[in-house]
Amino acid sequence: MTQTLLPSPTTVHWGYFDATLKPIAAIDPGETVTITSVSGTRENLPTEAGMTIRPELVAILDAVTPELGPHILTGPVAVRGAQRGDALRVEILDVQLADDWGYTLFKPGMGTLPDDFDYFRRVHIGLDRANGVVKTPWGITLKARPFFGVMGTAPKPAVGRVSTTMPSHFGGNIDNKELGAGCVLYLPVWTEGGLFSCGDGHAVQGDGEVCVTAVETGLTGTFKIDLVKNAQLEAPYAETKDHLISMAFDPDLDEAARIALRRMVSMIVARTTLTPDDAYMLCSLAADVRVTQLVNLDKGIHVMMPHAVLNQSKR
Repeated sequence: MTQTLLPSPTTVHWGYFDATLKPIAAIDPGETVTITSVSGTRENLPTEAGMTIRPELVAILDAVTPELGPHILTGPVAVRGAQRGDALRVEILDVQLADDWGYTLFKPGMGTLPDDFDYFRRVHIGLDRANGVVKTPWGITLKARPFFGVMGTAPKPAVGRVSTTMPSHFGGNIDNKELGAGCVLYLPVWTEGGLFSCGDGHAVQGDGEVCVTAVETGLTGTFKIDLVKNAQLEAPYAETKDHLISMAFDPDLDEAARIALRRMVSMIVARTTLTPDDAYMLCSLAADVRVTQLVNLDKGIHVMMPHAVLNQSKR
């Protein structure tokens, strides 16, 4: 059975994660859920002809007050039987554009080059949903590669309500473009039910998300969410068809790289016959260390290791 969850004033939370949130739905492990998101504050709505503003977004803007962060998230979804120490295995079966428009902006004091671009600019971008094409106002077209910038469980109850701006131990604003259809994301469970939420839809984004935004838009995602008991994860990680991906977040990009690399070394040791020093050297030969994003206060690094390499020394 697949549950369908649509955004409305009663099914979203705007700007925060909180372990005390009441779930809008509950599923059994292994069930599938389809979740639609919205994106954009009132000032980001388009006025251009041919761009359709969904009424559910307007209803949310009229009725819901943002707290702490900018992202409108649909959820949370509880997974029956999930307890602290477990992990949610979120298989991203499909991600589709839900809107025919998106927007990109930069702001004073934000982004990777705040001194170079110390003013505000926003552009609206047309999305050809049928053909998966992003139409920039500069005459350049890009292939859509949609993914949810924010996917996460509830944070540790002791930290209380936290902003969606910074990624953290529960996932959140990861902004990793690899987390699209076909990827499996593993999220630590810190409270009963796990409480999965998603939003911050991106039609396309480059590694780094350098100006502070991707093409921000609404998406519809289909997720198969299973439960890994006693996983004892300290942070999210992911797998694609071709790669194992470790992730880390820190205000210092160098420290994020060190943490992500340590996590990859540990995963290699757990999955193969290699020792830690073998794994460290293998990372230098075969892994790609990539900048996930530079703009979410806590910056992101992800390390990508090909499965084909690890399978040669699999336990």
